[in-house]
Amino acid sequence: MEQVVFKMKLKPGYKVKYKKRHDRIWPELVALLKESGIKKYDIFFDEQTDSLIAVQYLNDGGAVSLAGNPIMIKWWEYMADLMETNPDKSPVVIGLENVFSMP
Repeated sequence: MEQVVFKMKLKPGYKVKYKKRHDRIWPELVALLKESGIKKYDIFFDEQTDSLIAVQYLNDGGAVSLAGNPIMIKWWEYMADLMETNPDKSPVVIGLENVFSMP
């Protein structure tokens, strides 16, 4: 199983709103993520930096891009007021390199 890890930046003071929105994540978005090849998806919050650390576990064969999907675009627009975003409202994503894995 492939693992993808990246970070995103939450605007200061929006942790509670961010969590509330994810507590009510749209069922059609969850279905879309699973259909795209994402088996499991965890997001962690770093209180000191307002960073979100995301970990996606992909099915064999990886995941397909959701950048043009209407559901994904709608979710990005819904979340844009809470996060640092690109001009298309997608979150600014910084890939993280794995520098250690316990044998």
